[in-house]
Amino acid sequence: MSTSLSSAVPPPPPGSASGSVSSAADRGRGPTGGRPRALAAGALPLRDVLEAPTLARASVVAGATGLDRMVERLNVMEVPDIVPWVKPDEFLLTTAYPLREDPTRLVQLVRDLDEAGLAGVGVKLGRYLDRLPDAALAVADELGLPLVLLPDDVSFDEILNEVLTTILNQTAQRLARTEQVHRALIQLVLDGQGLDAVADELARLVEVPVAVVGHDGEQLASSDRDATAGLVVEHGRVLVAGEVVAAECVPVSAGQRVHGHLVALGAHEHERRVLESASTVAALAITMRLEVEAVESKYQSDLVHDLLTGRAELDDALARARMFGWDLDRRLLVLVARLDEPSSPVPPEGGARRLPLATTLRHLVHEHDPRAAIVRFSDEVVVLTEAFDGPDGRDRGRAFARALSDAGSRPIGVDVSVGLSRPVVDLHDIPTAYAQATRALRIGRTLQGPGAAAHFDDLGVYRVLSLIDDTGELTGFASEVLGDLADGGEQSEDLLHTLEVLLDANGNVAEAARRLHFHYNTLRYRVEKLEGILGPFSDDALVRLDVHVALLIHRMRGL
Repeated sequence: MSTSLSSAVPPPPPGSASGSVSSAADRGRGPTGGRPRALAAGALPLRDVLEAPTLARASVVAGATGLDRMVERLNVMEVPDIVPWVKPDEFLLTTAYPLREDPTRLVQLVRDLDEAGLAGVGVKLGRYLDRLPDAALAVADELGLPLVLLPDDVSFDEILNEVLTTILNQTAQRLARTEQVHRALIQLVLDGQGLDAVADELARLVEVPVAVVGHDGEQLASSDRDATAGLVVEHGRVLVAGEVVAAECVPVSAGQRVHGHLVALGAHEHERRVLESASTVAALAITMRLEVEAVESKYQSDLVHDLLTGRAELDDALARARMFGWDLDRRLLVLVARLDEPSSPVPPEGGARRLPLATTLRHLVHEHDPRAAIVRFSDEVVVLTEAFDGPDGRDRGRAFARALSDAGSRPIGVDVSVGLSRPVVDLHDIPTAYAQATRALRIGRTLQGPGAAAHFDDLGVYRVLSLIDDTGELTGFASEVLGDLADGGEQSEDLLHTLEVLLDANGNVAEAARRLHFHYNTLRYRVEKLEGILGPFSDDALVRLDVHVALLIHRMRGL
């Protein structure tokens, strides 16, 4: 028969499973042997259990490497088929009565009990068994399952009552501590404090550095930036500067949404329940911050939309911008960024959710200009930032646009194109600058391909053509001049490429033939064919101009 006893409650009926003194948390046993088990709030390491007065004269005869296994309940073995009745994290007490006729069965029993997740086995020798078989001791050492010789003059009732009372008291203390920490952190949030205050207070309470890390590796909060510098969470492990460190790590989640992880460097595993409670408060603080940011983002987007459409009143716009920490009373330029595949489902490596483009770009924008405005609309991000002055201003602006394109593309796996306007000195000119940035983006993406970064002043004649609002007139002119070459067929595209190279070579047939890897006579034949369609562009400068402009318009098709 198997019984399980605890203080303050009567023994359960024969054959019942042993009672647990606490609930389980999502926690593994670690490398001390046995399968991963849940860590209860009141569980004690077996080495601490053996420090109880009733076990002061107990001795560990095998499996000493498993003394860190956690004990949350005790059980007494009375029948040979004990395995179906034991539970994980039990310390099993026995007189070896069920093994008196065949002590060798202890070898397989040790294996079965280890597989069941037992914390250890305490044996009283003398009445039914004089010594433990050497083979059983060897197996216990191999598995790290502690075998403990119990004092002969101490009853099982004394051990059960003392150890379970200790566990119950510890459970009460830890639950009280968890409640205390939870109340303290909740009060911070109710007082309007944010995630940083939660991390600082938690670090004070658990006496170790604490950080909250987002999915993208950004530290959302830290009690000690130096200690947590370079901290990342990978597959449940905590690394600092690339090295795995001892730490407790729990997810920070609200419903189905996981915001990141709460990490306590060097925290004892007994603090896990405190950290889990704290992670709930951290999730609340993050949720509240996101809600505030969503409302603020709405007002920010409204202001920038009014500026882009020319409907903003100047003094009011400047006052509203200052409330958001923006400085719009200076030379500005407008930057527009868009995903080249806005509906693409491609996530970052690792399968985490894709961050909004504005979130991805914000850090780099604010490194250049902390007072810049950056807002997200349905399919694009618009930035109003300080203009790049000086003789190299355009080069620096172009490099900044390229850096944003690369920074936006890298974490989401989708190309990001960027367009940059000319500088403006008056907010009334923002709509014009926005149109310039949009044109630079669209034309740059067409000419350069995905991931383009274009400045409006770099568009050349395309800049002039883009200012013509009547696109029907543009495409009609191109179709009229190019004739059959505008049909989009493979042969037409081949001839148009030949024409483009010839015009780039200033009509020099020999040079164009070299660039195209054609025989001179082959190119002469193609030139005659082109002139039969387009007119004498080789000799007539006006015809050549019309052909060149029509070719540029054709390359801009789809804008």
